[in-house]
Amino acid sequence: MSTQQHIAILGSGNMGLALAKGLVKAGIYQPQQITLTRRSMAPLAEHEANGYQVTTDNAKAVSNATIVVLAVLPQQLNKLLAEIKPAVKPTNQLLISVISGVNCVDIREQLAMDVQVVRAMPNTAIAIGESMTCIASDTGTEENIKLVRSLFDTVGVTIQINEDLMTAATALCACGVAFFLRAIRAASQGGTEIGFHAHDALQMAAQTAKGAADLLLKLASHPEKEIDKVTSPKGCTIAGLNEMEHNGFSSAMIKGIKLSAEKAGELYK
Repeated sequence: MSTQQHIAILGSGNMGLALAKGLVKAGIYQPQQITLTRRSMAPLAEHEANGYQVTTDNAKAVSNATIVVLAVLPQQLNKLLAEIKPAVKPTNQLLISVISGVNCVDIREQLAMDVQVVRAMPNTAIAIGESMTCIASDTGTEENIKLVRSLFDTVGVTIQINEDLMTAATALCACGVAFFLRAIRAASQGGTEIGFHAHDALQMAAQTAKGAADLLLKLASHPEKEIDKVTSPKGCTIAGLNEMEHNGFSSAMIKGIKLSAEKAGELYK
């Protein structure tokens, strides 16, 4: 990455800070090439000490940046865009939005300029470099999309999708972290009920879930194929699975994802 490039992350909460750390860890940027903004400077004091540029002035951060990451809440976006509009340089800046429910065209219309916008939807596993990040754009160049993927590849895995699926990606990947965590919690509670101490049951459930996911990712396998390997006629696994299905396990997960997708689409509106 050229030493001339500078990235500004506007709204440096958990997502923005995790991305900044990932970029530095991967050697793509040095801390001094990254500006972090937040309404309060106190949470950024540690990062300033580590060499990052920090400020409460979003427009100033944008004026010095080649890449601008928009990482605020949907309801804060319009105010932010009005604040940075005078500093945006549409011909030589790239805007990356990680904001749920906001289309690329929404940002261009609010700024009233034809700036390159690429959307990215990471999840909270970005904090440990294991995010599933979906990338999309309507008019973004192939070069800029490739650039954004390379940035988020430093904190997990990326996939490029059509922009009209980004709200669905929010439900499946971003909200999905909570769904799988709740399933792990339920499994650990079941483990406690059948005799394990709570901390042991949680470790066992979490590692089992991790192993199940890796079976699919590392073997490029299908869930039912792996399920068949652990179910036998009149066995205990199929008995437990069928009891869960009788009580709506799969249906509840599907309905929850669908409802989250509907809600995600309404956040900015």
